[in-house]
Amino acid sequence: MTDTAVEHAHEPHQGLGGKLNWLRAGVLGANDGIVSVAGIVVGVAGATTESTTILTAGIAGLVAGAFSMAGGEYVSVSTQRDTEQALLRLEKQELKTMPEAEERELAEIYEGKGLSPELASQVARELTEKDALQAHAEAELGIDPGNLTSPWQAAWASLLAFSVGALLPILSIAWAGVSLRVWACAAAVVVGLTLTGWISARLGDANVVRAIVRNVGVGALTMVVTYFVGVIFGVTVG
Repeated sequence: MTDTAVEHAHEPHQGLGGKLNWLRAGVLGANDGIVSVAGIVVGVAGATTESTTILTAGIAGLVAGAFSMAGGEYVSVSTQRDTEQALLRLEKQELKTMPEAEERELAEIYEGKGLSPELASQVARELTEKDALQAHAEAELGIDPGNLTSPWQAAWASLLAFSVGALLPILSIAWAGVSLRVWACAAAVVVGLTLTGWISARLGDANVVRAIVRNVGVGALTMVVTYFVGVIFGVTVG
């Protein structure tokens, strides 16, 4: 093994992109929980000073939002998985009925990536001999047959991420006094959104400052608008 191979042997190349996608989805789910539930509790706090009413609204928002996110992820990923499985069944059938044509198709894919026709044919032949379905699914469809996304895993990840994010505005507004609860919630939300903005920017190799400003700006706008909606509603009803 060369020095370069030894140096990089510890790096988790397989599945790294998938893990980053899951982590990014978790951060975005927490971000949604922070913003949406902060908007609810601040809006209700603008209409009433009753702690029980505010907390009830916040918890209801947490539960509804978490299950909505989980349900949406489950349906979306289930549809994606069904499509991938159908494509894999078709590919398996084609490999069984027309193996030569499929191998040539695989070679043409590698030719298109810059390999010489001879080398592309050799690569296609050796990969097909090792694991035909794996080779063709990855090259033609961009699917790893052994690593299909789990709908239940996606649903639980979304539910937990949203719930964790939603707890931040609920707990901050519950612990502060009546005169400070909105400001305490706003401060906690700014800290939470700064953190999620920083993490999402680092994961996506994006501009950190821009991501944080965008995150905090959306959260602040949400709270301002919902607070005054609550004030107007409270005055009107009262």
